[in-house]
Parts: sequence; structure tokens; C-alpha cells
Amino acid sequence: MSLDFRNTNTLWASIITETLKRLGLTTAIICPGSRSTPLTITFAQEKQIETIPVLDERSAAFFALGIAKQTNLPVALICTSGTAGANFYPAIIEAKESRIPLLIFTADRPPELRDCHSGQTIDQVKMYGNYPNWQTELATPSVEIGILNYLRQTIVYGWERSLFPTSGPVHFNIPFRDPLAPIPDRNTNYLKSAISLQNFFDSIQKKQLELPNYPSYSILHHLQEWRNSERVIIVCGTASPPFPQEYCQAISHLSQILKAPVLAEGLSPLRNYKQLNTYLISTYDLILRNQQIAQQLTPEIVIQIGDLPTSKELRTWLETTQPKRWIIDPSHHNFDPLHGKTTHLRISVEQLANHCQFEANINNKYLQIWGNFEEKINQKINQKMTEIENLFESKVAWLISQSLPPETTIFIANSMSVRDVEFFWQPNNSRIQPFFNRGANGIDGTLSTALGIAHRQKSSVMLTGDLALLHDTNGFLLRNKFVGHLTIILINNNGGGIFEMLPISKFEPPFEEYFATPQDINFAQLCATYNVEYELINSWQHLQQRLNPLPEKGIRVLEIQTNRKADAKWRQENLGKFAL
Repeated sequence: MSLDFRNTNTLWASIITETLKRLGLTTAIICPGSRSTPLTITFAQEKQIETIPVLDERSAAFFALGIAKQTNLPVALICTSGTAGANFYPAIIEAKESRIPLLIFTADRPPELRDCHSGQTIDQVKMYGNYPNWQTELATPSVEIGILNYLRQTIVYGWERSLFPTSGPVHFNIPFRDPLAPIPDRNTNYLKSAISLQNFFDSIQKKQLELPNYPSYSILHHLQEWRNSERVIIVCGTASPPFPQEYCQAISHLSQILKAPVLAEGLSPLRNYKQLNTYLISTYDLILRNQQIAQQLTPEIVIQIGDLPTSKELRTWLETTQPKRWIIDPSHHNFDPLHGKTTHLRISVEQLANHCQFEANINNKYLQIWGNFEEKINQKINQKMTEIENLFESKVAWLISQSLPPETTIFIANSMSVRDVEFFWQPNNSRIQPFFNRGANGIDGTLSTALGIAHRQKSSVMLTGDLALLHDTNGFLLRNKFVGHLTIILINNNGGGIFEMLPISKFEPPFEEYFATPQDINFAQLCATYNVEYELINSWQHLQQRLNPLPEKGIRVLEIQTNRKADAKWRQENLGKFAL
């Protein structure tokens, strides 16, 4: 342990670094710039924290987001003053909405250099609005021991607020006066003997912040109502739990004692732990497209685990039938965009399962109806997909759900990739772990997030469309710092396929130019520019061969060229037929 006493700024920065290291920080992402020099120096010198320089601030922020998603630990994100920090904003929004811990450090000019046209200076105080869990501007660095104590404890508090009661971003704005470089200052030398480092840091330790136990008596009457109902369903939305098997086991336990079908989103680990849940329903979106069947399956009680699934059909059905709905999630967020008859239980599904030690006093006719439709529709899907030999979008999700090596991490981009996964990702026992940016549902930072999730992990995969990838091509600049492997399955239909599913697609102009926005990019040349491996896929067998086994190092793009209009037409003609 050591602090940098060369001057006031280096002392402050090293206290921040040492405090975070003791709290458990493992990774810091640093963008180049002058005003953040003290932080850059101290983080770069700390051997126990992996420090990664990234040129583009937006890419850096999403890379940090991806690492935090994978590790469930805060990641430090550092930049200089001015508009640099503004480029963090999209990732901060996503971190807030998807409950991912980030620690943002924006260096700033001191107060006397603000509002006077000093270079690279903007108003950075509360620049991220209401999106941080907590935000503060630190005092201007000084060497009084009371102020140093304040600095240490403020960093500790910020760490805690990034994790509890709900994970999310925390913003520190830090004004630094010159000198920014580590130029020696005699005024700090006397502190070496005045401060006992062991005593200064001895109260800091890695903290396991856990939710308090939910009192049993407060949920017993809810459990009794569930037990007495003959029409209960469990709806599970997007989820990347830190312990996916325990998460799936808890839902399985709840499902079995209630004899309730589990409608599992494609972005949930449930579909990849099929053996744990015999009541799994993956085809609910297709089932509910048949209005007669949807009415027949009207539930009395819905137990919603976390977010609602993406499916518009499911949401419309719940809004129309208006069942009583319980939402199970430990955070303080409101997870009911439908504003229904809803009760939030601020408890994890794992905690809830521990309270459920009874057998449901009901028959399972309702469950059997769901199961019969699930079996029939999956047979139709498998038959249909097997017959289709030409390359088209919707078969990709179906195929890779059955082709990837066990326990592969996959990042699924927004827009049509997410929806095809919900429609066609087949239940399996591969223990594949899905990740996504479904907090704000944007395409910003798709590649950078995927690289962050894959960094120092097992070989990983990303499924994306062309526009989502093109929106973040600066993520390829991470290539030299990235450790591990990422295979990018690129569905190139030359435009925004999701817009083909909307009413605006019937209006031309302006549809093609202003909504579909085709870019006509040669991805082989793009990959060559960044020195990234590229291969054009020419058949389904070719794709399967490239996905198992996966390489161990580098970034690779597998391009699948499809016809956007034909893909949209296929969905329009077929999605509604599977439940007929």
C-alpha cells in the first residue's frame, strides 16, 4: 500500500484509488485527456486494478457497462473535462434502467475557471440529470486531514450507493487545479509522517451488501391466494442473474408447487435450463396470436418475475384480461408499464421460493392446456425451420440456440435480434447465459457492451443486425486491449428490419431513406480496416461449423446476408399461423 505524496492532486487521486481497491474495484476504464491526469496516473500505477485506456468515451462507457454486467461489480469510468463526459450519457442511462453499477469520475476545472470561457469547460454538475443513483461534486483538493477523511468516506458512500438498495451509476465530478502532472510540491511532504496509512484505511473492507430478509408473515396471505387459484401463470422477463442456476431452480420450485406454467422470455436463462422446469412455455407469443386460444387461456393470477417480456402480444393480452398481478423483484423500480391490478413484492425470487413450502390444492387442467400448445407449436417451428434452406433472419436464433457450446455467453442486440430470439429460441439444456441492453432498449454501444461482457471470460458470441453494429464501430478500437474471444453473428439485411414490421413501412417515401436507412457497407473491408477476422456465411451448415467450437482469442465477424423485405414478409405470413 502506498499513497502518492508528490502533490495535492496526486494525493487525492491515490486516496480515491486505494479506497476503491480496498472496497473491491477490479477494473477502471480511462479515456485520454489533460484534466483527469492525476486520476490516470494513480490508476495506471495500481497493479491490483486492471486499467484499460479507451479512446472513444461512448465506447468506453459501454465497455465498462459490459464488464459490470458480467462481474456484478462496479467499474470505474474516468474522463477529462468538457464534452468528454457527455459521451458517457447513453451508457449511464442504460446502467440506471438495467440496474448496473458504474462509478463515473469526470474531471473538471476549478470554480474560478468556470463561466469565463476557459477552454474545455462546461457545466458538469448534475450533468446526467436524475439517472445516477447518487451524484456529488467533490471539494477542491486540499491536504487538511479532515478533508482527506471526507474524501475517503465519500468514495466509500458512493461505492455503496452504486450497489444498494438498487444497483446503478454514481457520478463524482472532481475539480482539479494545476499542476495536473505529478510535479513535486513540498507542502505535501510533511503528510508522509503525519498520516498513519494503516490507521487511515483500516475501516475499509470489501462489503457484501445483501437485501434484508423479507418477513414471512407479510407474504403468507399472498401465497394463500395463489394456492387457491386454478389459473396461475408465472411470467419471466429479461434476466441476467449472477447465479442463473439458482435463479432457475427457484422459479422451478415456485412453478411446481403452484402447478403453474412458466412463460419464459428468450432473454432469460430459463430457456437454457430446460431440465429444471418441466412447465416451461417458450411459444407464448405465437400461442396468443390466436385470439380464441388467448381467451381460453385467460389467467386469474399472474406472478411476474422482474421485467415483463418483450412480447407485444403478451402485454396486450395481460392488459385486456386484467388479471391480478404480483411483481417479484427486490429493487425499488416500478415494473408495471400496463398499470394493472398490481402488487409489488420487494423480494428476490430466490427468497420467495424459500417461503413456498406447500403443495397447491388444485388440479392441473389449465397447465395441461398450456403444455399441449407448447408441444404442438414447437413441433411446427422445428419442422418449418428444418425445411427452409435459404438464409433468412428468423432461422438464425432458432439454429444458434441448438448449436452453441455449453455455457456460452451471448449478447443479443436490440431491434429484430431480440424479437427473433423471443419467437424462436428453443428450450435447451446448454446453460447458455444471455446478456442484453434492455434498460433503455437502444442500439447505442452494442459492440462495446458485448466486448465488455466477453472480456476475460469464456469465448462469447454477439447476435446483431447491421445498423446496431455500424452504430458502434469504434468499439473495434478495443481490439488491442480486449482479452478473450468474441464471435459476432452479423445479420446484414442492409437496413432497419424492425421498421418493416411497423405501419410506416407502407409509406414510400419516406420509409426507405428515413426509417430503413440502408448504409451499403462492405463489411469485409470494414473488418480489414480494424484488422478483425471476417467470414461470409453461405449455408446453415457453414454457420454451425463456425460456432462449435469457438476460437479462444480475437474478434471475428460472421456475416449472414439476408433480404430485409423477404424476411419481413415471412414473419407477417407465418407468425400468426403456428397456433392455428
